[in-house]
Amino acid sequence: MELFLNQVFSGLATGSIYAAVALAVVMIFLAIDHFNFAQGEMAMFSTFVCWALLDAGTPYWLAFILTIAFAFAFGVVIERVLFRPLHSAPVLSHIIAFLGLFFILNNGAGWIWDFTIKPMPSPFPEGSISGLISYHQIGMIGVVLVMLALLFVFFRFTSVGLAMRAAAQNPESARLCGISVGWMIALGWGMASAIGAVGGMLIAPVVFLEPNMMLGILLYGFAAAIVGGITNPAGAVAGGFMVGVLENLVGTYIPFVGSELKLTVALVLIVAVLMVKPSGLFGRTTVTRV
Repeated sequence: MELFLNQVFSGLATGSIYAAVALAVVMIFLAIDHFNFAQGEMAMFSTFVCWALLDAGTPYWLAFILTIAFAFAFGVVIERVLFRPLHSAPVLSHIIAFLGLFFILNNGAGWIWDFTIKPMPSPFPEGSISGLISYHQIGMIGVVLVMLALLFVFFRFTSVGLAMRAAAQNPESARLCGISVGWMIALGWGMASAIGAVGGMLIAPVVFLEPNMMLGILLYGFAAAIVGGITNPAGAVAGGFMVGVLENLVGTYIPFVGSELKLTVALVLIVAVLMVKPSGLFGRTTVTRV
């Protein structure tokens, strides 16, 4: 039982990061109807910025806030400079742009900070509660839950949040109401980048900081978004926690899987959900008049 509880709590901790990445992926998907394959690299680059601030002597939580601000501005600039001109371009053009951004950020981070593995400090104390869950894992869950609560309040009760929802759901009607859809999309990019940066800063002390640190995590984030529902942000968050727990339980209790094949679980989940329920467990099925 102790092993089971340990795996569940650990899965919830890593699942909180998958939930953050999945939410960032869903926000951009709802804005431009495409997956952002560079979402993980944007988070990784912002995490390196946080590490540089910490290395310069900046207190952790100040560096954390400054990095979120940087990530937000970074996301807005990327949308305005790179993806706004591609708004009406074919899908393949978007995919090439995403892949180009992926390699630019990956190699850029290696060129600036080199490709060696760097330890990322944790703001939470060492140790654990009864050996079941560490204080850093508790902190990961707590920070992500607070962030999700703030996002819920923003989108539900603020005029800008309501305008962003309107722009994502019905751009034509939003324009008729005087909403600047283009800037709402840019704000969505900024928020998605900031959310991804939070996930990157929290997971870096666990996986260590290097340019390829987010590759597997992004795959799990995609799996979470698809399992929960790519059109449902709350469903994507639930999918993140589900994938995190399931990954740990499968890796522990199915002997031939182990830690080496846990990444395969994400791929199996993606394929299985797409076969059974393409819209995801909590997604909305879109009906189009032909």
